[in-house]
Amino acid sequence: MTTLPKKKYISPEEYLAMERDSLERHEYLDGEVFQMAGASEKHNTISLNIAGELRQKLKKRPCKAYQTDMRVHIPKTGLFTYPDIMVVCGKPQFLPDTNLDTLTNPILIVEVLSSSTEGYDKGAKFDNYRSLESLREYVLVSQEKALVEQYVKREDGNWIYQATIGFESEVTFSSIQTPLKLSEIYDLVEFEEENL
Repeated sequence: MTTLPKKKYISPEEYLAMERDSLERHEYLDGEVFQMAGASEKHNTISLNIAGELRQKLKKRPCKAYQTDMRVHIPKTGLFTYPDIMVVCGKPQFLPDTNLDTLTNPILIVEVLSSSTEGYDKGAKFDNYRSLESLREYVLVSQEKALVEQYVKREDGNWIYQATIGFESEVTFSSIQTPLKLSEIYDLVEFEEENL
């Protein structure tokens, strides 16, 4: 029986120092660093569509949308990760250092699903996100069909699920009271006819 070498524990401070010098993005949890996979053309189009629509709809409101390269830290679990889209309302709160590159108070997080991350995004990642005090809504957007899944936190702390299906449908991000048509979310994205 071969003994595997013990992985070196990396502190959050070491992770942040490495990450700030890296050309690639990595997640961090429990002393381990995980390289994030690149995104597909569909993924990028959907993410940019949502971020663009949110930017327009949030103008003159005290909320701001962030896309892909803004890191979030979940203090209760220690996870550092990069959601596809986040929205902060009110003053952004950052990790207490001078870099202002790691948010801690998103109200809304949107992830565009891929076959390689869907299980993680719906499971362990959502478990981590749920521990954020500020988070009120978690949205999962399919790349394969016109489908948006929402988890919205109620006043009693429980999360309710809702799915919006179909290219002609409209979803309302309840945490920021902002409607988006699925035709806007999926603009310039080609599906097989049966997935519309």
